[in-house]
Amino acid sequence: MKKKTTYTKITAKIILSILIVTLLSSFIYGEYMKRNAISHLAQIDAKKTSMLVFESLYSAMQRGWTKEDLNEIIARLNRVDEKMHVDVYRSPVVARLFGDIKKDRQVRTSDPDIINAMQGNEQLKVSDSEYIDYFYPVIAKNDCLRCHTNAQVGDTLGVINVSYPVENLKVSLSEMINFFIIFILLFSLVTFLAIFMELDKYLLKPIKNFSQVIQNITQSHDVTKRVSVDDDIEELDSIKNVFNQMLDSIEYQFYYDDLTGLENRRGLIEQLELREHTFLAIINIDAFQEINDLYGEEAGDILLKEFAKFLKRIIPAKHGHLYRLHSDEFAFLCRSGSDIDEFLTFIAFLGEKIARKTFNINGKSEINLRATIGISHGTEMLLANADIALKLAKKSKKNFLVYDSSMQMEKEYEKNFEWTKRLKNAIKEDRIVPVFQPIIDTKTGKTVKYEALMRMVDNKGELIAPIHFLDLAKKNKLYHELTKVMIEKSFRSMQGLEQMLSINISVEDILNKDVSNFIVEQLKKQRVGPGVAFELIESEGIENFEAVLDFIDTVKAEGAKISIDDFGTGYSNFEYLMKLKVDYIKIDGSIIKNIDTDTNAETVTKTIIRFAQEMGIKTVAEFVYSKNIYDKIAELEVDYAQGYYFGEPSRTFL
Repeated sequence: MKKKTTYTKITAKIILSILIVTLLSSFIYGEYMKRNAISHLAQIDAKKTSMLVFESLYSAMQRGWTKEDLNEIIARLNRVDEKMHVDVYRSPVVARLFGDIKKDRQVRTSDPDIINAMQGNEQLKVSDSEYIDYFYPVIAKNDCLRCHTNAQVGDTLGVINVSYPVENLKVSLSEMINFFIIFILLFSLVTFLAIFMELDKYLLKPIKNFSQVIQNITQSHDVTKRVSVDDDIEELDSIKNVFNQMLDSIEYQFYYDDLTGLENRRGLIEQLELREHTFLAIINIDAFQEINDLYGEEAGDILLKEFAKFLKRIIPAKHGHLYRLHSDEFAFLCRSGSDIDEFLTFIAFLGEKIARKTFNINGKSEINLRATIGISHGTEMLLANADIALKLAKKSKKNFLVYDSSMQMEKEYEKNFEWTKRLKNAIKEDRIVPVFQPIIDTKTGKTVKYEALMRMVDNKGELIAPIHFLDLAKKNKLYHELTKVMIEKSFRSMQGLEQMLSINISVEDILNKDVSNFIVEQLKKQRVGPGVAFELIESEGIENFEAVLDFIDTVKAEGAKISIDDFGTGYSNFEYLMKLKVDYIKIDGSIIKNIDTDTNAETVTKTIIRFAQEMGIKTVAEFVYSKNIYDKIAELEVDYAQGYYFGEPSRTFL
């Protein structure tokens, strides 16, 4: 495994590298300064010293000092600085005129530096970089010829040898200042380059690559991808690990159910998108909401977890995969090589196991469950088809059903989408209209009322009955908008109308504050209350009697009447009649349509009429489509009749 580094180590490396470069640069330049001092400054200093020695000796010689006197001067010069030593050697020219000295003769023949200097060449000698020897040749000038009569201008008269240690050198202050200026500039440049190169290599480029990988994951919207960056940095590795752990968590939440730990609906959909031939079973716990209501949601969650564990034990992983779709619904996706008969055998076995299993909640209650299962197989529309099969199985009270094309539910869904679109366009384009069907007084045969019925005008101008779109309107939250349109248009059509007008409203409309307030406002605005009868068409029962009674009292105060539609079905019982203070009862068409041939229908109708007469309530028979039925209801003393025998619904009043 490749060894990783850290930003702490990188920082230390940069600092150490800069320090080494700095020290090395200082040492190199110090050596350069030292050599330069030796080569230039030392030579200048030594030459000045030698010239001073020469001038001292020359002055003494002019005064006629003897050789011994000159030696004494040299000795005294050597005592000035114990570390500096001065020697003077005569040349052959001087020796021939003033006499030779043994020491001088020896060095003239044995010391190469003296020999070279005797030839008129300045000589600087550095011994082991610690000590300096400078050989200064004394060259004859015109003034010298007065004493050295045997010499000529340019002859070497002698050599002055000055020796002193390197530590006595004097270094130029300006050069030192220049050195530090140059050094600081070079140091800054090297530091910047070192930091830039290291940070670019170990920080900028890795972070840029890391950012690019994250951006690619973000743009792809694929939470299954992970950050994989080839770098040598432990901190970036830590960030990468944290980010990947975060993606793991997101992926888990994206594809898994928190409560049971099973994969969720999204995971199932992605598997189904592979279009492999599989079997799919949707397992729905029957009446699970009742368990939640009875024991509480916390107990319900415990039961769902236990149910998931139970399914895992019953369904081997090698045979397929379990999913939790939502709430009390699970799915089993099987890719094994079994045929449909084998799969159904297993599903039947699974259903029996569920029915026999007793689940314990908190050690307090034992619950037995039943499940309904919808099944589909193939490669296309498996989830939708299994859901259709599940709904039909529940409706037909079967343990399980297998989807087949005869169910034709796909076309129904397509139809629903199309009708929803048509309904929205009709509302937008003001193509929801009322039509009116006459209601006849059975004693006089005259039209005394009309019922306003809703219709949708299609693009061809044809009228479409609400049976095609009313349920969809409720599911798509368009129903109350339709009610408002009908109320407003129906009230407006009553201007100048002598007869009453019945308008259908539901208990749902009454309980909706927006709709009920709209109805009352329109009654007051258009002043049509005495000519309106509201027909209650709700068939599921009234749960909030107080709100309904308040509405009835309010509209009755404006002069409106109340009618019960489809009496004899749903909630339309005699108890409701007394509570709701109704003015009319409309006997359900399913009773009236066979009243001339069905004695049971006749008996029910008589009972309703007798009760209504005692309560002072008028009766209306609907679905009167023949003379026989009309004669029969007239015989039974029904007050009013409505149906195609008298006229079809029309957009105008007849």
